[in-house]
Amino acid sequence: MASRVLSGRYELLEKIGDGGMAVVYKGKDKLLNRFIAVKILRPEFTKDSTFVENFKRESQAAAGLSHPNIVGVYDVGREGNINYIVMELIDGQTLNKIIEEEAPMDYRKVIDISKQVASALRVAHKNKIIHRDVKPHNIMITSDGVVKLADFGIARAVNDTTLSTGSKIVGSVHYFSPEQARGNYVDERSDIYSLGIVMYEMLTGKVPFDGDNPVTVALKHINEEIVPPSELEPGIPPALERCVMKATNKYQTKRYASAEEMIQELDNISFVTNIVGDTFFESSDVREKRNKRREDFKKAVEEEVKAREEELKPKKKKRILVAVLLILMMLAGVGGFAAWQMDVFSSTKPAPDLLDRTETDAIRTGEELGFEVKLAKKAVYDSDYAEGRVCMQDPDPGVEMPKDGTITITLSKGTKEGTVPNVVGMKREDVEAFLVEKGYLLGNAKPETSPEEEGRVLRQSPEAGSAADKETKIEIWYSDGKGKEMGTVPSVMKKPLADAKKELIAAGFEPGEETYSYNDTIDKGYVVYQYWAPGAQLEKGTAIDLEISRGPEPAPEPPANNDNQNTENTDNADNANNANNGTENGNDGG
Repeated sequence: MASRVLSGRYELLEKIGDGGMAVVYKGKDKLLNRFIAVKILRPEFTKDSTFVENFKRESQAAAGLSHPNIVGVYDVGREGNINYIVMELIDGQTLNKIIEEEAPMDYRKVIDISKQVASALRVAHKNKIIHRDVKPHNIMITSDGVVKLADFGIARAVNDTTLSTGSKIVGSVHYFSPEQARGNYVDERSDIYSLGIVMYEMLTGKVPFDGDNPVTVALKHINEEIVPPSELEPGIPPALERCVMKATNKYQTKRYASAEEMIQELDNISFVTNIVGDTFFESSDVREKRNKRREDFKKAVEEEVKAREEELKPKKKKRILVAVLLILMMLAGVGGFAAWQMDVFSSTKPAPDLLDRTETDAIRTGEELGFEVKLAKKAVYDSDYAEGRVCMQDPDPGVEMPKDGTITITLSKGTKEGTVPNVVGMKREDVEAFLVEKGYLLGNAKPETSPEEEGRVLRQSPEAGSAADKETKIEIWYSDGKGKEMGTVPSVMKKPLADAKKELIAAGFEPGEETYSYNDTIDKGYVVYQYWAPGAQLEKGTAIDLEISRGPEPAPEPPANNDNQNTENTDNADNANNANNGTENGNDGG
């Protein structure tokens, strides 16, 4: 199949995927000079007219879903017995590969991926489309971290009540909902259940239900309760666990009512975790270490005081008075004199706790206690301490060190994550300074053919509003000012040919090649099919090919009657003989 050109436009270069219903090729759109993915329906399915019609209908439905988190569908076509879809070519990895390499994944990344998948589902559900096969294999992550939901191949319109295609249950058994396992009615909440299973796998590295065969797994979805993910992987935020458990409730009515509701919940979880950091969770190592350092320091001070009290127990009142004064001065914070008194009894002393202090305060406190305090050359990102506060010290608080030793402190640069600013619409030359001001860097800047003003930023990655580490490079695409104006392809199917042409021209497109076919349901002269899907964004002036109905195929003519044919043959033979006889007779008479 490779090296073939479909419809004189789509050149197939190499096979890049193999699925149950179709084969996917990397291709090139010779008209728009861009790489694409072409999904071709397997030959064994092309004989089933119902399946082919579903393939075409579902593909056109997907073509109408325009969203950054959905793999774009550019065209749906047919050439001979080849039915194909032209799609966006994604540079990235499938989520199942990432899970294999990284799971259990950081909960922040799980939240980010889940929100983007839910955003894709929100758009699909608003357009009355249920995906019905949400799983890591159908979720792509681009090299820029953008999530793309793919393969609406078994999706159906919401008002379809059947779960099966040709009596086969659709969906992937490890991820589909109990109602899918039963063969019952599915709705938007069935996709939410599948997303919840994907979240569970990202957090734990395992699917909640597994078995020796698909039937066993399906029965577990119906009958068994999901083990909370925190029992497999401690440290998962409780709020995020509750989100997963609600999404995967066996009863549709107890799940999130919509993808929008689930996104709001994930936003709330993300907000809380960004504010409180890991200290919010009892299992956090950060919180344990910080508390331990403080407890150790407190314990060391208490032991030091007790030791001094023991040493100051001689009966002489003067010695007792000195001991009392020493303790009082320590408690009152008379640092310089107290430090001098401590030096009398020991050559070492515990390092003070300088964490969460400003640079000035930390240096002053350390020097008052007799230590030298040095500032580390570089500040570091730390989500536990605000920017400009001491986030690390060496030695740690409470550790015994020489009485005149040196403590090195490191300042926090604040949380590493931030909100990516919006640069779309800005002039290219203004972007870099703006990003630096916001704590980010300018990455690759690429020109792109567009009718927009030259140098105007068209899009960016990561997208504005997304969470990204400070100093992340933001890639931009800007207009070269040479592009044609884009337009939205109108729907002209089931309309008279003349009206269809008028609508295409009014929308800025050209009526393309016309082909004709018999059709039992669409009247003669009406459009049966258009070769750019309604809603597609194309350059104005593009030709839209149309397939026109010839009306119902006429019945074949009945065969001629054999008796009449024989009679005609006999009459013809008699006439011929008479003519011959007449000629001969005339010659004889001559």
